[in-house]
Amino acid sequence: MPPTSPAIEDYLKTVYAHTEWQPDAITPKVLADRLGVAPSSVTEMVKKMAAVGLVSHVPYGAVRLTDAGLARALSVVRRHRLIETWLVHEMGYAWDEVHDEAEVLEHAISDRLLEAIDVRLGRPVRDPHGDAIPAADGSLVSEPWVLMGDASAGHAGAVIRISDRDPAVLRLLHECGIGPGTVVTVTDVSPEAVVVEAHGTARRLPAEAALAIWMAA
Repeated sequence: MPPTSPAIEDYLKTVYAHTEWQPDAITPKVLADRLGVAPSSVTEMVKKMAAVGLVSHVPYGAVRLTDAGLARALSVVRRHRLIETWLVHEMGYAWDEVHDEAEVLEHAISDRLLEAIDVRLGRPVRDPHGDAIPAADGSLVSEPWVLMGDASAGHAGAVIRISDRDPAVLRLLHECGIGPGTVVTVTDVSPEAVVVEAHGTARRLPAEAALAIWMAA
């Protein structure tokens, strides 16, 4: 496998995450925005990654993972999501507190410790936000889905995944008792909000929250 560094692993994970739930490849500008770095830094790093066969890229075009890049990205994602799961289930963290900790620890723990964490947790297939945890061989669980914000009134299904990008949304949904596995029914949809029924109670969710929730199709 081509050599990597924590910085390269962060790039690979970001490129992978961008296309995990939608089909459009990531552009250098979006990559720079997601990582909080200058576009010139992205240009240089992408050139280095392309030189060792981790990504394919043409000037000013989208960045795509090669097979080797995807394998490495899945390995990093596996570490990140297992650590998040461990922090919630074993260390008492809330689900809106684990991302930054996992960002640091994913580059530091050994493969032996990661395996021990996986065994301790019972080899989970999803993290606290519902994101699939890649197996050691890179395989993933998947199922048909629809964004709650795009669902029609009357659609019912279990919550599959909730984006962890906005901790405020995670805290709101926790207060509403909505998380991965919660069965909800969409009862009303407007540009400003989506009303759902969960646990027998109607909940009005702002549009930005509804667009952070993936439901079973």
